[in-house]
Amino acid sequence: MRYAIVVEKAENNYSAYVPDLPGCVATGATVEETEREIREAIGFHIEGLIEDGLPVPQPSSIVEYLEIAA
Repeated sequence: MRYAIVVEKAENNYSAYVPDLPGCVATGATVEETEREIREAIGFHIEGLIEDGLPVPQPSSIVEYLEIAA
């Protein structure tokens, strides 16, 4: 499966979340670290859903960048 993630710059680090997996979040000092952490968090999140007998949401988010003239 391929899930969209959102990485945001915070004051002193970066944070990431997965729109299709509510509650699945991670932080890191760099973008690269944050991506590694969110990848691990996705795995743990999906394992937890399966263990609890809950459905694993299919990826459905669409990511696009829009160019806006200033």
